[in-house]
Amino acid sequence: MKKSSYQFTYAAARAVAAVVMVATIAFAPSLVLAAQASHQDRAEARIKDLHAKLKITSAQEDQWAKIAQEMRDDAKSMDALTQKRAANTKTMTAVEDLKSYGEIAEAHANGIRKFTPLFETLYASMSDAQKKEADAVFRGGNRRKSTNK
Repeated sequence: MKKSSYQFTYAAARAVAAVVMVATIAFAPSLVLAAQASHQDRAEARIKDLHAKLKITSAQEDQWAKIAQEMRDDAKSMDALTQKRAANTKTMTAVEDLKSYGEIAEAHANGIRKFTPLFETLYASMSDAQKKEADAVFRGGNRRKSTNK
């Protein structure tokens, strides 16, 4: 039975797609991690942005300082874990990769657990206008608005 050129083209396309997929899986995590700004840099920008958007008052500065410090501590922890992961990407087994990802996810969850009560205290001291802005910011409303500009 003679195969048509369509069958060869389809097989070639599948082979190329498989190579691209394997390359993406193998190389993307290290490229993405290398291209991203550090967690600490992003945290500093977020601290400054939130301070301005939430219009933190002088009476709220002590509470805000605790929040900012927690954000910095969390970012430092996340940087250490992601740098460790990036350094070992090419040599990790699948199990080590999963454990590494789990460590990062757990650190993120712990950071949120520490952040929440600190922010809750600040939120309780906010004016209605500040609360409304905080609600919008944490819902992601400002992110959507800034990407539509």
